[in-house]
Amino acid sequence: MTIEELKQLALDCGFHHVGDLDADTIEMHVEARDACAENKCHSYGKNWNCPPGCGTLEECSERVHSYKRGVIVETTGTMEDAFDFECWEKLGKDHKVHFDKFAKEVRREFPGALVLGDGACSNCKECTYPDAPCRFPELQSANMEAYGMIVSEVCQRNNINYYWGPGTVTFVGCVLVE
Repeated sequence: MTIEELKQLALDCGFHHVGDLDADTIEMHVEARDACAENKCHSYGKNWNCPPGCGTLEECSERVHSYKRGVIVETTGTMEDAFDFECWEKLGKDHKVHFDKFAKEVRREFPGALVLGDGACSNCKECTYPDAPCRFPELQSANMEAYGMIVSEVCQRNNINYYWGPGTVTFVGCVLVE
């Protein structure tokens, strides 16, 4: 499967925007990790795909930079106002559905792909971290920020919009395959 076919697959899975991803453009930032450590999502230290379970910043960087190319995927929606949490929640659920479907197909075509999504892994009701190995390592997808990425920067450096205008919200993920 070519990158162009992979991008079409992403669109077929329901994403609104898809772009090329060059791994050389990705920088890891301690600030992104520091944001994870604030534990606003309540997953820090409780999930194999969140810090510290996903590895050190250096290990994540090494993993990312062992690839050359991939794709960025986005689900974007328009909120009625800044407090339209229903839209935000629905869009997040839609993005997860798109992402899970896409990740399954990507892993079939590229078994060694690095799949990085939005939010903590939620494959299990309760993660085994840190007491036992992951039950489903073949389904893992860490969060881009957990790896130390600033999502808006990754999008900008790869010529895909992150901000689609006033009142919009965008959920982003990526896969590295080559």
